[in-house]
Amino acid sequence: MSYAKVLCVGLVGVTGHLVEVEADLAPGLPAVVLSGLPDTALHEARDRVRAAVVNSGQKWPNRRLTVNLLPATLPKYGSAFDVAIAAAVLGASGELPLLPLAGVVVLGELGLDGTVRPVRGVLPMVAAAARAGIDRVVVPVGNVAEAAVVPGIRVRAVDTLHRLVAFVRDGTPLLEPPADPPAAPFPGADLADVAGQQTGRRALEVAAAGGHHLALFGPPGAGKTMLAERLPSILPALADDTALEVTALHSIAGLLPADGRLIRRPPFQAPHHTATVPALVGGGSGLARPGAISLAHRGVLFLDEAPEFTKGALEALRQPLEHGLVRLVRSQGGTEYPAQVQLVIAANPCPCAKPAGDAYCECSPLARRRYLGRLSGPLLDRIDVQVTLLPVRAAELMETTATSEPSAVVAARVRAARQVAAARWAPLGRQLNAEVPGPELRRPPWRLPARDTGELRRRLDSGALSARGFDRVIRLAWTVADLDGRDRPDRDDVAEALQLRTGGA
Repeated sequence: MSYAKVLCVGLVGVTGHLVEVEADLAPGLPAVVLSGLPDTALHEARDRVRAAVVNSGQKWPNRRLTVNLLPATLPKYGSAFDVAIAAAVLGASGELPLLPLAGVVVLGELGLDGTVRPVRGVLPMVAAAARAGIDRVVVPVGNVAEAAVVPGIRVRAVDTLHRLVAFVRDGTPLLEPPADPPAAPFPGADLADVAGQQTGRRALEVAAAGGHHLALFGPPGAGKTMLAERLPSILPALADDTALEVTALHSIAGLLPADGRLIRRPPFQAPHHTATVPALVGGGSGLARPGAISLAHRGVLFLDEAPEFTKGALEALRQPLEHGLVRLVRSQGGTEYPAQVQLVIAANPCPCAKPAGDAYCECSPLARRRYLGRLSGPLLDRIDVQVTLLPVRAAELMETTATSEPSAVVAARVRAARQVAAARWAPLGRQLNAEVPGPELRRPPWRLPARDTGELRRRLDSGALSARGFDRVIRLAWTVADLDGRDRPDRDDVAEALQLRTGGA
């Protein structure tokens, strides 16, 4: 036999594609030709695979060897093809009967000593194999727990190339996934830790219930960061399909925990204010990697000290916030990453940021305007809830344990409000109030009567409120009504929504 084929999976962004790894031996001087749009890491597989095969006690063919990756038009990235290439080469040389690997996807990177090392992105790769009708995969032992979360797939693992050879040649069993460990409760901070700040707590609850973006302004120590860090604690756990999507993104970034469990808690990303545009939205040489906004998909992206971020970094968030998707184009190809996040920004009112408040501010009015002016109007216009927090009083600080609701109580209200909204918008294919298109809210049966939206219309005509802002206030009003148990927003709900949108201005 001089030809063999083994199945593998390649990733483009977060999407996996089935790849056929072909090996063919031909007469001629010994050489290895690798085709099928491989990247640099894949070109280096020629040397890795040869050393791993020899050091595993197998014979390397002393002939001209061509390895092709189909489809040839699809770019191939990374080292996950190593084990499949080794198996195809041994099959083509007649060293290995590949019938036991028929219809099996093989993934893994090879060390020079023949060890099989874990790779990034195994979860979306295995999910792609399942969509293609494959029901058996062989993965590195370090990725077996991660691969096992995909339903309908029989997962087996290898730690060395020698183990794979023994399985194919002699039927020696491969390693099986470990038993699932018991689910652990979500760790994290609790809203009961926040002293006072009833306005901030209400804004956080409304943002959580409707999926709205949130901006918190106020002096240092007012509780902006504490509130933002506790937003995930009142969000519902991720459903199965959503958890699989979020976990796949973290798998690509190499950020999954060792146990490989599905990520059930909404992710929380808080990049430092020195973060670059690629760090926020994704980038890098070759195929672009996901950034913080994609790693926060279905969760929270928190920008503390938001005016300290560069203007370019902040403006780069506008398109992903609007469309819930990041499109990155590089010389080696383009890719898309989901980015449906709740953006939370926190900002001091001025550069000096005196903890005692505005009465002790040393900044001129011009300096204050310039500082907050770093947050552009178009960006702020996309943030539904914008509130200003006042310094915490001593009485509130000392009575927090007696008066503050814990996250579990608030989360129950948020969950109930989301269920009401999901049932209402199901005919539109939407789940959250923040996702409903503005035109749908302005036509029957969802259009609110003029008597309840009179103030909004006046502000829109005067230019104090944009058309986008008008729609966002209406969405907020629906969320307020859901939290308070009303079927439709009334004038008071619209008034509260307007106050949450404008900070009472």
